[in-house]
Amino acid sequence: MEEVKQDKKLFQAFKAKDIVFLAIISAVTLVTSSIMPLVAHVPVFGIIQVCLGIQFSLFPAIGLMKVRKPGALLFVSVFSGIVLVFMNTIMFACLVICAVLCEVLTILIFRGYEKDRACFFCSALYLPLSLPFLYVWYQIIGGEDTVAAYANSNPGLAVGMSIAVVAICCLGAFLGVKISRELRKAGALKKSVSYTHLR
Repeated sequence: MEEVKQDKKLFQAFKAKDIVFLAIISAVTLVTSSIMPLVAHVPVFGIIQVCLGIQFSLFPAIGLMKVRKPGALLFVSVFSGIVLVFMNTIMFACLVICAVLCEVLTILIFRGYEKDRACFFCSALYLPLSLPFLYVWYQIIGGEDTVAAYANSNPGLAVGMSIAVVAICCLGAFLGVKISRELRKAGALKKSVSYTHLR
């Protein structure tokens, strides 16, 4: 009975203030990612993720540290992707799918976002997951000017860039968690949900 109760408590409704906070986080993420059009056509696998790694891990981490509810990263992804859907539908789909996978893995491994390391794990994994997704997608549709073609032409560089993306996103997620802890100590950031029932 206790196990059933915990499962029900794991998924909680979002309040208006949660959605507003996540929308702000998404807006800041997009504004600080304005460099993307400048590197979008650089023929190097993972160059976009390297340039956006800090933004797409640091700010989602802050969002998750505040709104500790399954679905929070998905909200951030959808809000961020609204701008992309008209420019690059595949990138929008990629962000949403990666967010869903991150959320599922976090729930399976950590049973939610009670622990700070769960917020770190989810935000650090978010953008790196786009690498295999985009590679497989463009490998299927083909083309000489795609990320898959870049990776196939220089696999060593592709592996190195992938490692760099993971390292940068881990750094961004770490900084996001660290900043959130300091803001919480200062009373500027409070959890929007209590997990005492899971302890």
